[in-house]
Amino acid sequence: MKNIPDYQTLMLPLLKKASDGKEHKMRDLTELIAKDFSLTDEELSVVIPSGTQSLFYNRVGWAKTYLKKACLVENVGKGVIRITARGQQFLKENPKKIDAKMLRKFEEFADFVNLQTKTTSSKANKEELPATDYTTQTPEELIETAYQDFQKSVAEDLLDKIRNVSPSFFEKLVVSLLVKMGYGGSVKDAGQAIGKTGDEGIDGIIKEDKLGLDVIYIQAKRWKENNIIGRPEIQKFVGALAGQGAKKGVFITASSFSKEAKEYKPMNDTKVILIDGLELANLMIENNLGVTPLRSYDLKKIDSDYFDEE
Repeated sequence: MKNIPDYQTLMLPLLKKASDGKEHKMRDLTELIAKDFSLTDEELSVVIPSGTQSLFYNRVGWAKTYLKKACLVENVGKGVIRITARGQQFLKENPKKIDAKMLRKFEEFADFVNLQTKTTSSKANKEELPATDYTTQTPEELIETAYQDFQKSVAEDLLDKIRNVSPSFFEKLVVSLLVKMGYGGSVKDAGQAIGKTGDEGIDGIIKEDKLGLDVIYIQAKRWKENNIIGRPEIQKFVGALAGQGAKKGVFITASSFSKEAKEYKPMNDTKVILIDGLELANLMIENNLGVTPLRSYDLKKIDSDYFDEE
């Protein structure tokens, strides 16, 4: 990822590729720039945090957006751009680079960044530009990164809470999570099995589907952070499953698993899923268990298909 240029680094190469004044498809220009930077297929396959688009293509797209807001290029069709007279004149100045700070000299770009109406002078607008102008991340990346950082913080705080609940509460939490994830019946139905099997290594049973066509056996260990679960514990659980004639089990802990535990594969066709503390916290966040929504931002992009007049 370090070899993938940031969006500001991509501005000058993009403008130069369009310097002949002809119409160019953004996809074609992006592929040419990728070759100039000798990006590998692996690097081109890296996606933005949301997983919706290639990181490199996203950054080229933002480079185009910034150049367009400075009126250095213009859209002439769906995914097609052309350099403007201003853009050609700008290239004649032989700039060594183009970044957001440099683009501030164009009033249109300053207005775009400030998100203000033209009630003040151009000079005042330029002075009020936010510090994010100088970042190497695109606005979309900043939002995604901030979101991921916030989620990690919530997960860590949630994990601290989980590690301090009672064992019985932890077992109920595990069942509630599995039900929210779509595993059978209701919390009431699933909860009846908790602590009533009487079999060593099994804490409960939950239906795999709402009809109860199959069941999943649960082992829930609310262990502290440094109390790592090793391979013997997993083998004991597999043995307990075999004693029940069961083939499916979920071992959930607020702690973590050793490397040997993660690598252990039963010789039979028993399937055991391991969920450690951090994954547990993330699953709770994903399924809105033990957390409540704080604020929602609905990000939108242009629907180009809507504007097709064919």
